[in-house]
Amino acid sequence: MTTWNLTGTKKHVLICNGSSCMRKDGEEITIAIREEIKNLELDQQIHTSRTRCNGRCKDACVVIVYPEGNWYSATSTEIGRSIIKSHLDPSVDLQEFLIYDFENSEMLAKNTTARIKGVSKVAKTKV
Repeated sequence: MTTWNLTGTKKHVLICNGSSCMRKDGEEITIAIREEIKNLELDQQIHTSRTRCNGRCKDACVVIVYPEGNWYSATSTEIGRSIIKSHLDPSVDLQEFLIYDFENSEMLAKNTTARIKGVSKVAKTKV
């Protein structure tokens, strides 16, 4: 198994490869993101990882970018490529595809009228 030296990495892109995302072109989006990183010569700055389900299946294919903590709904290969392009060009507008971002120490839902709220995480009490 490969062990990458991540020294110098500035972003970590997590690409959902769970079953719902894979049914919605997750493989093609994963390849497009990795190709865009290579084409823009960002291999040393951006590391990608395939993940299993991230729990936002209705937003498939989910792409998460750290350290920002932004969650995106990448519904096409072009949106996947745009997520990478935004690393070099902050004027690339991805607001329409933003599901969550991390602000003031918590995840905040974005585009709430266009997306389902989802199931609330309720703390379980011990009996």
